[in-house]
Amino acid sequence: MPDPTLMWLIAGIILCGLEFFLPTAFVTFMMGIAALLVAIVSLVLAQDSVLVALWLLLSTLLTILTRRFFTPKRKASITSDDSEGETLTVIPAGKSGRVLYEGNSWRAKCADETREIAANELVYVVGKKGNTLIVLPVNMLSD
Repeated sequence: MPDPTLMWLIAGIILCGLEFFLPTAFVTFMMGIAALLVAIVSLVLAQDSVLVALWLLLSTLLTILTRRFFTPKRKASITSDDSEGETLTVIPAGKSGRVLYEGNSWRAKCADETREIAANELVYVVGKKGNTLIVLPVNMLSD
């Protein structure tokens, strides 16, 4: 039977590392941190069901806390900045990528399907289709 501490350490490292490749506004990172904390607890406590319950509880609490402290506050008045976001990944022409919008990672496509948008580029959200944002690069609108 594999060592539970080692399994929790591996799960924590994988989840933390996954945040760099598939940004989720720190959700998978917090799940990884929770797994690393459970790995420490597993040195003293060896009941699998209790460790899984502890991981679920810690993941939920850490995610809620990070959203509370790292999510930008909503402005009282509507400004043009409300529709701005930043690409987290490249958005290839005609395909989707990821955009950080209102503190969350969203699936996004460029409104101009012949144009590619680079990572870390400011974009305007011009629409929404289901759970996918339709965006245009800021520099395209200012030209």
